[in-house]
Amino acid sequence: MPQVEECVKMSNFVSVEDLPLKIVEQLLKRASYFKNGGQPPKFKQPVYAANLFFENSTRTHCSFEMAERKLGLTVIPFDPATSSVKKGESLYDTLLALNSIGVQLAVIRHPQNNYYLPLLDLAPTQQLNLGIVNAGDGSGQHPSQSLLDMLTIKEQFGHFAGLKIAIIGDLTNSRVARSNMQLLQRLGAEIYFSGPQYWYDAAEFGQYGQYLPLDQLIEQMDVVMLLRVQHERHQSEDQFDVTAYHQQYGLTKERYRKMKDDAIIMHPGPINRGVELDSDLVEAPKSRFAEQMRNGVFVRMAMLEAVINGRKLGGI
Repeated sequence: MPQVEECVKMSNFVSVEDLPLKIVEQLLKRASYFKNGGQPPKFKQPVYAANLFFENSTRTHCSFEMAERKLGLTVIPFDPATSSVKKGESLYDTLLALNSIGVQLAVIRHPQNNYYLPLLDLAPTQQLNLGIVNAGDGSGQHPSQSLLDMLTIKEQFGHFAGLKIAIIGDLTNSRVARSNMQLLQRLGAEIYFSGPQYWYDAAEFGQYGQYLPLDQLIEQMDVVMLLRVQHERHQSEDQFDVTAYHQQYGLTKERYRKMKDDAIIMHPGPINRGVELDSDLVEAPKSRFAEQMRNGVFVRMAMLEAVINGRKLGGI
């Protein structure tokens, strides 16, 4: 096992936007180590973590908790619905309470973009001292999903440079799209966008890749990355036609047959079956949906370990 001093060290883990590529490579290597049976470090002292999910989640929430348990952390249960948040307590004061009773790591999913910025830039009078791991902020960043996607792509192709990757669907509301386009561009991939044009903002997305209709892309792509239609973030759903969306922008069986032999399908989940993806294709040979979820545990182990190392927790 690599020595602790060789591992990644971070005080917090909130974004992949400016994450050095050397660190990305080390994290993916460490995640692969865990996936292949490598043992986590043996902590000499307990490490206490809490998962604060202010938005509904299955994959990310359970995956982080599995990662924490595999690392040997002690997880302190937290449910916003039964917490003092319901009494109007601020996020900072919630974290201050948890920190005061001994919580050292906080994994946070929050609907507000960049919720973590004031937590990282504390006023001189504030005493918060715990690691922040971003499990998704609004439509901003989703670093753990991005890294598990990178691991899945690397396992398939062994590299990123020159790969043609299409990101398709609800771009406007997707933190996955933003995290992935930022990281994939720096890794050398060619990025394309598709889906409803009213969800494509050329000013924001155009610097990362071009927009093309799906049927012009499907035969050329190495990775077809579908995004969930986020019904809960749209003001009006009265005009949304599931069948029409699937036929025009979804991965149908006909489009699946046109994909390259070694191309793969990805989706961050949860899947709207029959909308972004034909239900019969969710576990098709080219789909990596289940593998993405498996990889998420090991990537999150590597992320948590990096913050533990950076904060010198656990007595190691």
